[in-house]
Amino acid sequence: MSYTHFEPAVAVEDSPLAIKILIAGGFGAGKTTLVGTVSEIRPLRTEETLTSVGTEVDDTFGVETKDTTTVAMDFGRITFRNGVALYLFGTPGQRRFWFMWDELAQGAVGAVVVADTRRLSDSFAAIDYFEQRGTPFVVAVNCFDSAPRYDVHRVRAALDVGPDVPIVLCDVRRRESAKLVLVSIVEHALRLVGRHSHAG
Repeated sequence: MSYTHFEPAVAVEDSPLAIKILIAGGFGAGKTTLVGTVSEIRPLRTEETLTSVGTEVDDTFGVETKDTTTVAMDFGRITFRNGVALYLFGTPGQRRFWFMWDELAQGAVGAVVVADTRRLSDSFAAIDYFEQRGTPFVVAVNCFDSAPRYDVHRVRAALDVGPDVPIVLCDVRRRESAKLVLVSIVEHALRLVGRHSHAG
């Protein structure tokens, strides 16, 4: 399956295939931005302004300029020309909202773990979660302007993910870059489904 098969289109009614994808990762990694960048509909956001009480609970080191936080989920949709529609559900990044993940993960075909090289350790919880559930996932390293840059091999070693997990360097503010992340998870999930069907 090539990237050209996944060119976005205007919303297609009665899409023959709808795929639920989770967008997870640490606080401030770029989950909400990714959903908003690619969504063909006005994204649903459940963001609240950070308060002094919240900053005492949440670790804002490295993302001190962030002034809002997702408290439930983000939701968006992108439809490709072959009729495949991706429904994107962004999870909250803070530990105190992790209880929502099980609900959001129901029916998900795959997941994107958005990683910030300034706070790579924040990705461990999401990676562990999807590994334990057996959910296919890719790691999207969001290349912030001020963040240190590392190649894929160093990121893979730091996150301790296997060679079968795709790692994509991206800028989630750019639509084409964010689309490549989504293509990567769809292709990865379909490969795993094909592998399991042949094994069975």
